[in-house]
Amino acid sequence: MTMLKKTSRTFYIPISHLDTGLREAVASAYLCMRAIDEVEDHPDLNESLKVEILMGIQETFNAPNVIDAVTEFLLPYREQLPEVSWRLDEWLNLCPSSAAPIVNRYIQKMSLEMAEWAACNWKIETEEDLDRYTYSVAGMVGEMLSDLWFWNDGTQSDSVKAIGFGRGLQAVNILRNRAEDRTRGVDFFPKGWEMKDMMQYTRRNLELADSYIADLKEGPALKFCKIPLALANATVKLIGSGGNKLTRDAVLKIVSRL
Repeated sequence: MTMLKKTSRTFYIPISHLDTGLREAVASAYLCMRAIDEVEDHPDLNESLKVEILMGIQETFNAPNVIDAVTEFLLPYREQLPEVSWRLDEWLNLCPSSAAPIVNRYIQKMSLEMAEWAACNWKIETEEDLDRYTYSVAGMVGEMLSDLWFWNDGTQSDSVKAIGFGRGLQAVNILRNRAEDRTRGVDFFPKGWEMKDMMQYTRRNLELADSYIADLKEGPALKFCKIPLALANATVKLIGSGGNKLTRDAVLKIVSRL
């Protein structure tokens, strides 16, 4: 939970309020995906090394003992990676054994797709490219969460809307971080797109996200999803009025209200 708090202001609160079992499964999944994301985003690793590490992680999931394989594989890279990445084996070990096949499947898939994006230098030219990227980095997170809701208590949810939930949150990040991304030579806007186009894309996916949580029954899944979605909607509203990032006070007010 200490690492979770360090790496995500948005997700620490809803994860920390989940029941035992589901909390460990979702925390494990989030930290594993964050570990991969930190490799993909690392400013000091060249693209070929990112591909090498991400593909190596992906391949460890074919080993008889995944956790031991991950530990052994990452050891030579420890000095080059942030703590959340080189402790990937610990996050995998945190997951309840009955949920591990779900989490492992998506971590392996994300590692492969992130390696492919690093190999092409995150080249996004069309809306279809953007859809593929936002699925790789966040849409599949929504998909995985839906699988975990079902694993936990049989909660049914719409996988298409779940992907929209993840995509919407990622699109907000793209809007918020565009200036920073461009300074490192990456632009997630398709060719010819302006801010208004990305705002339309974001709002369209957030509408799917709104519909996704409207369908959820009362319980941990709904309780969890409300917070990041409310923060995303508030951030889009702020960006639309010329702002960029919610203040800590604004975040706390939204969380308290929910």
